Amino acid sequence: MRADYIWMNGKVIPWDEAKVHVFTHALHYGSSVFEGIRAYERDGNPAIFRGPEHFERLLFSCKVARIPSPLTVDEWMQVTAEVLRANQHRSAYIRPLVFRGYDSLGVDGRGCPVDAILATVPWGAYLGAEALEKGVDVQVSSWRRMAPDTLNALAKIGGQYVNSQNVVMEAKDNGFNEGIALDINGYVSEGSGENIFLIYKGEIYTPPLGNSILGGITRDCAITIARDLGYTVRETTIPREMLYLADEIFFTGTAAEITPVRSVDRLPVGKGGRGPITKSIQDVFFGIIRGELPDKWNWFTPVSLAETVRAG
Repeated sequence: MRADYIWMNGKVIPWDEAKVHVFTHALHYGSSVFEGIRAYERDGNPAIFRGPEHFERLLFSCKVARIPSPLTVDEWMQVTAEVLRANQHRSAYIRPLVFRGYDSLGVDGRGCPVDAILATVPWGAYLGAEALEKGVDVQVSSWRRMAPDTLNALAKIGGQYVNSQNVVMEAKDNGFNEGIALDINGYVSEGSGENIFLIYKGEIYTPPLGNSILGGITRDCAITIARDLGYTVRETTIPREMLYLADEIFFTGTAAEITPVRSVDRLPVGKGGRGPITKSIQDVFFGIIRGELPDKWNWFTPVSLAETVRAG
C-alpha cells in the first residue's frame, strides 16, 4: 500500500521522503488522531465522500487529545484534493494523521511538536469484495470496549486502537473474519473498526453513542438511507442474545462500507446470508457512490484531476 506522493507538514513530497524519528512521541504512547475517508470515481475524477464531516471529527479528536490541528476543515479538504491530484487517484482511501513528534519521552507530550500527514492510497473492499454480497463470519469477542471515563470512544485516537487490534486478532486466530465487542455492561457495542446494525421483524436496531461506539459517518449514511426507504431505525441498547435472534446483521464503516454478517459465533444470521433489508440499503449506498443514483444528500465533494499541483 503506497503512492507516489504524500502531504507532510505543509508540503507534498515523494512518498519515501515522509519519515519520523524513532523517538517520536506517538510511537511510544499512541498520541495521534486520524481519520479514514474514501474518494470514489465519478465522471472520471475523484469525489471525496463526506469529507467535511470526517475532518470535523478529526478536529474534535484533536481537541479531546489536546493535539492542535495544523489545519482547518476547509484547509484539510484543499490538501486532500492536492494529494489526489499529485497521485492522479480517481478513487482512493484517504488517511489524515496528526501526531506528537520528536522532542522528549515524558508521558505528557504537549512539549513535543505536532506533525501531520495526509496520504491517498488504493484500497478495495476492507472485508473482501465477496463479503459485500455473501457476508462475513464473526464472533463475540472476549475483549470489551472501553468503559466511560477511561478512554474517549467518540474520538479516533491512535492509542485506543490497541483495543480494536485485540478484537480483530482474536477473531482471526479463531477462524472468523471479524469480532463484535460488547461494552462494559455486556451490551453490543461495535466491531473492531465498524458500527453494527441488527434487523428484527422488519425494524432496524443499532447501539447508541452511550454504548462505547464511534459516531460513524457511514453509520449515519445507513440510518439516513434506511429512514428514507421507510424503515424504522431504533438507536437502543442491544443485549448480546439479539445477535442470535436477528433476521439480518450488517456492519458499516468507511473501510467496510456496508457489509452483511452471515454468522455470529457459528450460528447463522437469518438464512445465513445477506438479507433483503440489508440489500435495499446497500443498493442505495452503492448506487450513490457509483454515480448510478443522484447524490441527493450532497455527500460528495468533486475534485478535478486536470488542475496541476507542484510537489515540494
